[in-house]
Amino acid sequence: MSSIFMMRKMKTNFNSRPMALCVVVMLIMWATCSAQQVIHIWHGTDVDAEGVTLTVYEPVRNATGTAVIVCPGGSYHWLDERGEGETVARALNRHGLTAMVLRYRVAGKLAFATRRSSQHYPMMLADVKRSLALVRAGASIWHIDPTRVGVMGFSAGGHLALMSAELWNDSVDFKPNFVAAIYPVVTLSGRYAHGRSRRGLLPNGWWHEQTLCDSLSMERHASNIACPIYLLNCLDDPVVDYHNSEMMDSALTATGKPHRYMQLTSGGHGFGAGANDDIWINDFVAWLSQNGLVTRRATTCANLEKQDHSN
Repeated sequence: MSSIFMMRKMKTNFNSRPMALCVVVMLIMWATCSAQQVIHIWHGTDVDAEGVTLTVYEPVRNATGTAVIVCPGGSYHWLDERGEGETVARALNRHGLTAMVLRYRVAGKLAFATRRSSQHYPMMLADVKRSLALVRAGASIWHIDPTRVGVMGFSAGGHLALMSAELWNDSVDFKPNFVAAIYPVVTLSGRYAHGRSRRGLLPNGWWHEQTLCDSLSMERHASNIACPIYLLNCLDDPVVDYHNSEMMDSALTATGKPHRYMQLTSGGHGFGAGANDDIWINDFVAWLSQNGLVTRRATTCANLEKQDHSN
């Protein structure tokens, strides 16, 4: 069985699986009773992924009703849950945003050496899609607007965030209302591809299949995007070549998709909400406000008017 066929089969199984909405809401209500809200998003389903969790961070004051699912980076081999998870969530909280840090499935550290793993695409994309539907199902519990639920990702997590907006023609419940890709991996093909992330997403030698790599190169599918995109990277990034973000910016511009591209001269890679925090998070929140995504007025991707890419 080819890897492409197997991945299509897994996608079909995910899309046909019922959400079991009442069970999801019960899980949310149970989680909110504990000191730390940690939700095992696949609990009670036939998916063997108990380790996949959403950790909820709610703002103490000035809540905007906007939620952000945060996807830490780690080359699809591990997750930086501290620097690109909890720290980011608390920074977003200070701006009134509800943050949910997603511990999604990755290949694992052993796969970094062996290049073989049972956890690979599309499992992590299914984790994000499930999370989007779950957060909307619990919108009244967390006091958020279900039409203002976005995905933010860092490095490989930025690639995952972009995939959530570009891939799989599923219902609006499984799609983000906005995406923030911070120093993201974008392409899996050509000279600017980040090899380690490509091997983590497509272990077992699948990264050699050019058609598969092209299909998961985000700059090639910008026309599928139906929500605003925020892009950030640094010219001196030593890990993910800065051309990744420039390619995404060009693709979004060519297809007339509303987006904001912020490119910093310095800052490197992996800074999360540490270095450059005041610069990019303030800019990101201002961008959300410009797009009506941090007000009580309901906004959806479907009714956003076409705007200049610099907005």
